Amino acid sequence: MQTSDNVARVMPRYYAQRAAEYERVFDKPHRQPDIAALKAWLRAQFAGRRVLEVATGTGFWLPEATAEATAWLGTDINPEVLALAREKPLDFDRVSFQIADAYALPASLAACRFDAAFAGLWFSHVPVSRRAAWLAQLQACLAPGARVVLIDNRYVAGDSTPIVRVDDEGNGFQQRQLSDGSTHEVLKNFPTAAEFEALLPGRRFEFRELDYFWTLVFEA
Repeated sequence: MQTSDNVARVMPRYYAQRAAEYERVFDKPHRQPDIAALKAWLRAQFAGRRVLEVATGTGFWLPEATAEATAWLGTDINPEVLALAREKPLDFDRVSFQIADAYALPASLAACRFDAAFAGLWFSHVPVSRRAAWLAQLQACLAPGARVVLIDNRYVAGDSTPIVRVDDEGNGFQQRQLSDGSTHEVLKNFPTAAEFEALLPGRRFEFRELDYFWTLVFEA
């Protein structure tokens, strides 16, 4: 049985294999109202801002999220997914991409003076024991007072992929199958407002739940 750190290490390979079929998850008809609302909301969150995105993936949110941003740098460890992100209808005078490990963001990013950060459907894959360190190194790349925006899935019984096991530190794991028939154990957590209160002690934040997604906004 794999540990949370082992699963986190093999996750990039899973998402590289899944790149071509990743966005099928957004095709579910009953999720469309949430997705439409999130796209409009993201556009407003980043208007006029210089944004650092972590774990860009295939760039599903980018056309709307980048629409009014001043500048946007999308980062991911996988060139396979960034290749698909580059195919999105984007303003490449303002939007660029860079290979980067979400757990080891280059210190040089701090000089870019990003005043916002975004991670979509990423935080749920961060092991519980690495959450605080991940948030700290993300904030180290940002200007003081930068806006941090996270969105991710809520667990909805009968709709979400079931959690098949939970480890000693509280990480959940799913069994997922790709179209090639391969199966993969994927770490997937569903954090609560109380968990963010513990992660952001004394900080003001807004945690909002939609039918199938949640959003979190706070200042770095």
